[in-house]
Amino acid sequence: MRVAGIGLYIHVTFFILLIWIGVMYYLPRHSWTDVFSSLVFVVALFAIIVLHELGHALTARRFGIRTRDITLLPIGGVARLERMPEDPRQELAVALAGPAVNVALAIGFFLALVILGQPLLPMDLGDLSILSANFLRRMLWVNVILAGFNLLPAFPMDGGRVLRAFLAMKMDYVHATHVAANVGQIMAFIFGFVGLFTNPFLVFIAFFVWMGAHAESSLVQMKSGLGGIPVSRVMITEFKTLKPEEPLAQAADHLLSGYQQDFPVVDGGEKLLGLLTRARLVDSLAKNGTATPVGNVMETQFVAAHPSEMAEAAFIRLQHSHCRSMPVLRDGKLLGMVTAENVGEFLMIQAALHGEARPIRVV
Repeated sequence: MRVAGIGLYIHVTFFILLIWIGVMYYLPRHSWTDVFSSLVFVVALFAIIVLHELGHALTARRFGIRTRDITLLPIGGVARLERMPEDPRQELAVALAGPAVNVALAIGFFLALVILGQPLLPMDLGDLSILSANFLRRMLWVNVILAGFNLLPAFPMDGGRVLRAFLAMKMDYVHATHVAANVGQIMAFIFGFVGLFTNPFLVFIAFFVWMGAHAESSLVQMKSGLGGIPVSRVMITEFKTLKPEEPLAQAADHLLSGYQQDFPVVDGGEKLLGLLTRARLVDSLAKNGTATPVGNVMETQFVAAHPSEMAEAAFIRLQHSHCRSMPVLRDGKLLGMVTAENVGEFLMIQAALHGEARPIRVV
């Protein structure tokens, strides 16, 4: 389905979560009322999460940034923005938009409780359980908790981006990302240490935060390292090609004899006809045997780059394609190949030449 023109998808594991919760709340008292109450709460919770993600998406739209889709997972929602704004003030607005939705919802539930004359604070923690009778109070505190948790200054939570945006107003964007990522990893260490002695769920959160901070730092380093660099400086120029009439046995020999995993398929004039990927090669060997011509099984739908194109934009397209390699073409003629591995090697060399202590890892 689509909400505000944005595709909304529900991962299959979300339905597994609903079944698991239903079973867990049915077993103690064999009550279908408990099952219904628990599922209503979970669906309401995820509706709030969708609104939170829509806050990010619609704010990003104001700055000309599209959202590919929003996906509901058992651990929450993920809005896939095409990119984050490079202007710190715009990033700050996008990052704060999600928690702002939770704050607005909390105010709404607060006013509803006041109008109805109901207490705002629970008498005990049981009043906030899934089966508690006071739905409005539960929704109030759910939104307060979601807003507070997302504002923790650690990637990939919104607070990490808020901190990075504030720092980027005073310093270089890459340096600001490093500082924000380090703060996030310190918090992850604290979460993990406390979780070892209290709640194991904090260990899971610590791992999630640590990996998110590392991934964000690596991504920004990659964008910085490729900024202003044309594809011609990054591409591989020594690689093996195949002819469409050659058997798969020849491709298998090439695969075993070197590091190359995907092979351009060209005619006699070096015009690119297709791409034989390692996955397609292995699958076709199992189904059709070694004598099958390469042209019968090659990929004909793939992304390509021009040698004068900026490497950053080309690599982003490669990451969102189903192929691991991107041919570089000029007037249909094959000039080179770009892969995640050779981009990583280029960035590593650039980091070494500029005296950076840590190599850049492509994610």
